[in-house]
Formats: sequence, structure tokens, C-alpha cells
Amino acid sequence: MKQISIQDLKAQLSAAVSEAESGNKIVITRHNQPVAKLVPAHPQHEHRGKDVGKRGIGAALKRGTRIPYLEVLLEDRGRR
Repeated sequence: MKQISIQDLKAQLSAAVSEAESGNKIVITRHNQPVAKLVPAHPQHEHRGKDVGKRGIGAALKRGTRIPYLEVLLEDRGRR
């Protein structure tokens, strides 16, 4: 884990943010004492499933189903 003082962070903020984006954690110090951490915003290990990106977007329901869509939608919204 890299350490950087607040004063150095002010001068190198863009580079520090880029480093955190790439997955590195940075400890921010004041008078050589840790006061904060700069970490990536998104988790590094996000499980997306084995089939992600293999198919296009499909319809949620098959054509020809006999569901009164508009009535169900309006009922769900409390307008019926």
C-alpha cells in the first residue's frame, strides 16, 4: 500500500486517482500518521456469471401470451 501526504496529494491528485482506479490502495497521511484511504470505487472481483456478453437482449415475455399488460401495469401503479 502506497502512502502519500496530504500536501503531496494536493499536488498529485490526478495521478493518485488514476492509481486508485487501477486497483491500488493509497493511505493519506498527515504528519506521518494515517488519516484516510483512497481506494477504488468498484469492487475488483465482481461476479458477473458465466454467460455474460454471450447473447443479446431478449424479450422478457414471449409473444402471444395472454396477459393484460396495461391492466397489470396500472394496477401495480395504483391507478386502477
